[in-house]
Amino acid sequence: MDFLTDPVFLSRVQFALTTAFHITFPTLTIGLALFLVVLEWLWLRTHDLVYYRQFRFWAGLFAVNFAVGVVSGIPLEFQFGTNWGPFSATVGNFFGQILGFEGTMAFMLESAFLYIMLFGWKRVGPKMHFFSTIMVAFGSSLSAFWILVANSWMQTPSGGHIENGVFVVTDYLAAVFSPDLPLAFSHMYLACVELTLFVIGAVSGVSILLRRNVPFYLTSFKLAAAAAVVIAPLQAFVGDSNGQEIGRLQPAKVAAIEAHWDTNKPGAGAPWNMLAWPDPEAEDNVFQIQIPFALSLLITHSPTGVVPGLKDFPKKDRPPIVLPFYAFRLMVGVGFAMIAVMAWTLWAWRRGALTPERAPGQGKLFYAWTLMAGGAYLAVLMGWITREVGRQPWLAYGLIRTGEGHSPLGAGEVWLSLAGFIAAYAVLFSLFLFFMAKLLRKGPDMDALPPAAHAAK
Repeated sequence: MDFLTDPVFLSRVQFALTTAFHITFPTLTIGLALFLVVLEWLWLRTHDLVYYRQFRFWAGLFAVNFAVGVVSGIPLEFQFGTNWGPFSATVGNFFGQILGFEGTMAFMLESAFLYIMLFGWKRVGPKMHFFSTIMVAFGSSLSAFWILVANSWMQTPSGGHIENGVFVVTDYLAAVFSPDLPLAFSHMYLACVELTLFVIGAVSGVSILLRRNVPFYLTSFKLAAAAAVVIAPLQAFVGDSNGQEIGRLQPAKVAAIEAHWDTNKPGAGAPWNMLAWPDPEAEDNVFQIQIPFALSLLITHSPTGVVPGLKDFPKKDRPPIVLPFYAFRLMVGVGFAMIAVMAWTLWAWRRGALTPERAPGQGKLFYAWTLMAGGAYLAVLMGWITREVGRQPWLAYGLIRTGEGHSPLGAGEVWLSLAGFIAAYAVLFSLFLFFMAKLLRKGPDMDALPPAAHAAK
């Protein structure tokens, strides 16, 4: 039980806890902002009141989610100074700028136009209001970009070197656009959109089953389903490409994710461990269910491609294995389940089952969407666990070890702050559930009318 008195481990747990709690909110915020842009565009194009009322309803859920995301995200950046001071001192001249960009360039932009989007219907014209909605969506997306810039740089540090204990930037663009960024950002951004679509579909589906405003919720369900038909398989394709890129950039991470111990010989494909229980001490798997050649195909797209095994790396440089191994499989499993639900939805839609009269009878389909909405959150968390635990034992991969970047704190101090975060986030989550439940119970205002300037064709 030494880990309970290890301040480095406890600080990692604290950061993991606060990140896992926070990440659930901006993922939905980003996707909902895009959905609001689509709804307002449809309203301006058709002047069909259903789209105006759709916008007002989903904007309320966006506002609550945004507020909790802001409050829960503030402690994350402070922890770089409190718990990871030496790391901040070494890379702060670049890393701090990137986090600053996220706050001043993205969050401030989003916040500035948020008031207009939520409360400016009577104060600005249609074009200005639509522009504000676009800026909110752009700001939330830009925020995700800068956060991924920072995290991707930690995965693949580039654009400079450490000199006299300080990271010196020699190529700023190379540091910002690190090798990991393009596919990592694409994968995360699609995850935000996919999660949002399934949340919208789940909320709509449950409301249809309860026979509440069926035509209204059927519209939002169909919009979400139509988009998810494209996004779900696209996410699988981008995830596959990202896996290949990680295999090139961080081979030790891939070896840990796949519990792959021995490098396959040239001409002999590496098998994929569908299930296994790794034993790091024995440098082997206690049991394993393998598919021949599959790992080589997944990582190199060649049945005989060489995939480095964990034994190729010194023990001190190997990531943990069990956690990323199973987290990755949960993430992938949810992804393929989403594609299956989309195929089911298309089949039901084609059969004419998604009409106001027949939709309330599609209980199994809507329950599947609800399950996948929860699965989407699980997949996001498992993806981040795979990504971050797989980076260990490095804070900045190959540059700064996790232990080297930790502040001189005692276990008691970290336990105290960790307990404080748990208590505060429990209260915050309770408030979030209360207000979200209140909005969902109230439902859309089916009598809402736009201001005269917005209603004019």
